[in-house]
Amino acid sequence: MGMTMTQKILAAHAGLDKVEAGQLIEADLDLVLGNDITSPVAIKEMEKMNVDGVFDKDKIALVPDHFVPNKDIKSAEHCKCVREFAYRNNITNYFEVGEMGIEHALLPEKGLTVAGDVIIGADSHTCTYGALGAFSTGVGSTDMAAGMATGKAWFKVPSAIRFNLVGRPSEWVSGKDVILHIIGMIGVDGALYKSMEFVGDGVGNLTMDDRFTIANMAIEAGGKNGIFPVDDLAAAYMKEHSDRPYTVYEADEDAVYDEEYTIDLSRLRPTIAFPHLPENTKTIDEIKEDIRIDQVVIGSCTNGRMEDMRAAAKVLKGRHVAKGLRCIVIPATQAVYMQAMEEGLLKIFIEAGAVVSTPTCGPCLGGYMGILAQGERCVSTTNRNFVGRMGHVESEIYLASPAVAAASAVEGRISCPCRLK
Repeated sequence: MGMTMTQKILAAHAGLDKVEAGQLIEADLDLVLGNDITSPVAIKEMEKMNVDGVFDKDKIALVPDHFVPNKDIKSAEHCKCVREFAYRNNITNYFEVGEMGIEHALLPEKGLTVAGDVIIGADSHTCTYGALGAFSTGVGSTDMAAGMATGKAWFKVPSAIRFNLVGRPSEWVSGKDVILHIIGMIGVDGALYKSMEFVGDGVGNLTMDDRFTIANMAIEAGGKNGIFPVDDLAAAYMKEHSDRPYTVYEADEDAVYDEEYTIDLSRLRPTIAFPHLPENTKTIDEIKEDIRIDQVVIGSCTNGRMEDMRAAAKVLKGRHVAKGLRCIVIPATQAVYMQAMEEGLLKIFIEAGAVVSTPTCGPCLGGYMGILAQGERCVSTTNRNFVGRMGHVESEIYLASPAVAAASAVEGRISCPCRLK
């Protein structure tokens, strides 16, 4: 019985020839990640261990991004805790305001994540790096503390679901639509503690930004991780961004999967997740009602990369957001912000009546930079639309791609670029 991509990576990092689903292992870590919310908890736990520093100052990444620049005294204290820990332990990859970005966009951009890695992060969307053929998953702050101290973590080897992607997406269909379609199909617990492995000829028709988005939202289907094979596009991305060696792992032909699905990308349509779960999806063609909105957010670790900025700008160029609607655009990193500026995208956003923020997770988790009031509705390119996720418990969040979000901003209601004049 063969192994999946994920199982092969875990076996190698556990020093084993073979692992099976359900097996408990201890694996070596290539990177441990924390942010300004989760790291302070981990730091306090690590202090209780009475260990002498971190296991490797080059294999820890600390990225203050949730409430940064600090929104209040409490967030300032959290960041001070992280900053002092980073300086005290000479952490190589600590990113201060001015060089930081949203963690899951920043780390691949900085070349800190490559194929074959085992990565844990005290943030549930750490699964993003599976787009590069790595095993990456979110953990609690206590596990982060143990990882920083020892360079190891315990795992139960996950079983897997195989998603065979075929065909080419049509215009205005992106990675966000692909993953929302999948979550709508299998549900928010359809891949519970399983590896979501994306394969097939259709993978070659997805950009790296598409793949990051899909892997990012594996957790929204309950997945332990999401992972893509390493093709020429992924190899080119790593060559451009990283000087680290990497290892490519391929699933055995006789690897065992709990389920297998074939998804024809050419048949997908722009997809929106209605409140209050990512599985509550409808295609743009299925929405018959007139759903008026108050706010649009374009950004996050899911959809704040360059292709997302370009898609939104393509829709907004020469148009204006609806009167009384708030449109907030958040480039995910300083590099994305700079590139968007050089390409004239920021000018397009501002002329369209949007505001552009420094990189932050702020509105996604109801932190700041776009909190919703009672009864308000928001179309957002973020990853969760739970009750109260972005503000008041009686507000509503509709998850969508940047193109759909931008078109909705123009119309003042849920819409699609294909419907704009």
